[in-house]
Amino acid sequence: MSRQHWKGSVLLAPVPPALVTCGTAERPNILTVAWTGVVCTHPAMTYISVRPSRHSYKLIGETGEFVINLPTSAMAKAVDLCGMKTGAKVDKAALCGLHLIESETVGVPSIEECPVSLECRVTEAKPLGTHTMFLAEITGVSVEERFLNSKGKLNLQQAGLLAYAHGEYFALGRKCGDFGFSVRKKKKK
Repeated sequence: MSRQHWKGSVLLAPVPPALVTCGTAERPNILTVAWTGVVCTHPAMTYISVRPSRHSYKLIGETGEFVINLPTSAMAKAVDLCGMKTGAKVDKAALCGLHLIESETVGVPSIEECPVSLECRVTEAKPLGTHTMFLAEITGVSVEERFLNSKGKLNLQQAGLLAYAHGEYFALGRKCGDFGFSVRKKKKK
């Protein structure tokens, strides 16, 4: 198998195209970001990377809060639109038919249509070049109850979450395993 070597670039994919809510309950905004992830378990920490030229950058800087809302594949058009329009000129929630609801631990609203919302408080803003990384503690998680099993465990495979890779949106596919399945001992009959 032959390979090519390219200069360093941002080819890590797929990633979750998140709808990030920011601003205030009175003046909310929605920003699409694909640069997000988990950085620590205890305390629960995440990040988003935002260009300083974006309208949302100022809003996050002012409040120190945001919510990462995970969209479904059925929301692909809204996700794309929220990344193409500016909240300085357009009410993206109204434009996309999204409903904003009160969050529990931050003053920023969450998106009702998203099955999971991570409420975040910024701990550090780190300029990295074209983007600033907002490192944040996850202060609360809101989960749609229909994705919980009888024991209260989250079954997110049923949510149909959206993925993004190299300029394209994808519906997540079939389950291939779960954590630790490669080393789990088989049950004796």
